[in-house]
Amino acid sequence: MNRIINFCCAIAIILIATVGCEKTPTSHDAGQSTLEDGFQLFGFLNSSSAHHVAAIPPADIVSENAYGKNLDFWPYTGTSFNGSPQDPINLIFTGNADPRQIRAALFALDGDRTAFGFPNQAPFNSTWNDAIGDVQSGYGGTEGWTGSVIQLQCGNYEPARFHMRLFRVGDYTIANTHFEIQIPGTTEHQVLSWELAEQLVMVDLIRTGLLGAAPAMTSEINPPNYRTIPAQIYNLLPVELRAAIGGPLGDVASDVPIKSDGHAAIINLAGEVAFTAETRVQDFIINFDQTLPKPFCASSEFDYLYLNGEVTLVQTTVLEENGKFQSKFHAEGILSATPVNPLTGEIVGETMEAIVLENHSSSINDSKQTATSWLLQKLNPASDDNAGWLYKRFKIDSKGSNYFEEKVNCN
Repeated sequence: MNRIINFCCAIAIILIATVGCEKTPTSHDAGQSTLEDGFQLFGFLNSSSAHHVAAIPPADIVSENAYGKNLDFWPYTGTSFNGSPQDPINLIFTGNADPRQIRAALFALDGDRTAFGFPNQAPFNSTWNDAIGDVQSGYGGTEGWTGSVIQLQCGNYEPARFHMRLFRVGDYTIANTHFEIQIPGTTEHQVLSWELAEQLVMVDLIRTGLLGAAPAMTSEINPPNYRTIPAQIYNLLPVELRAAIGGPLGDVASDVPIKSDGHAAIINLAGEVAFTAETRVQDFIINFDQTLPKPFCASSEFDYLYLNGEVTLVQTTVLEENGKFQSKFHAEGILSATPVNPLTGEIVGETMEAIVLENHSSSINDSKQTATSWLLQKLNPASDDNAGWLYKRFKIDSKGSNYFEEKVNCN
């Protein structure tokens, strides 16, 4: 692998290519009462009855042979139960394949991967930790629909990390892993490679000494080079990083496919690592300072907001002595939101307040698992023509208590 030079510094200056706005952020006294109003609406929406969905399998279920056993699963992740693919499944774990066991095995490793060609630089020399990420759905095995109860990261939320979502589907686990960067000034990430992340996870599982057989590969279960990297982001990557992800070394005029061969690696874990009871906490602030498409109630493709302010993210994960794993995540903040023309940078509306509230909760033990998320984004004041709110809730439960709901109220 090519050496990554000044990687973190280069990533830290990446911005979405929007025209520089002549924007003077309007300061606002976002008092506690404003946030409390958001909590009240959030609580009211959460307390209303959810419409539970039928456990209808997604299309395109595949069947793969793994060390003599047939495995049936959906080769993608989703963001609901509608069968629309989000990320490709690129890892399958068999044997001692419970997500808690995979977590324990990876947590026991140091960050030295230089013997396998990875540079001695973050995030390539980072250790594993629990990850903050959106709840996604998977499908397979005897579990049916299942959620990303355990998410792991090698590296940090910012500026770059390897991120893996694990889905237990009976006696085996399917997963998506990807290498991604945080888009500065936002809580969003851009995937750069599926393949590089798959290779790093395989290397780390080999380093555990727990494999019962050499890793195998599935047939082509999803399209190669799935999804793309926007050209305006790709052209700001350092050349060394472009080489590491197998992309063009020069600047590009069109979006670049995200590297993947369409095959998933099959990893058999014959040994195991004892669970260690522990609590881990992540608590940090993301400073928003970016011009982005309006996330809801957009009147056209040119409806953009300049967002400025702080969002606090807190996640606590607990592994109990009996092996039960639980995770709770909360994000909240009030941003200034100024309508701008993305082509000229001109301010085209009054600055509003944007309330951001989000909760995730998940748990898994030997017999059951569940993952739930709630999201509210609200633009104030209601008298502004650009105001409104977006609300989502999503639950995936091994007992079949599943629901997905999205509500939008414009003005």
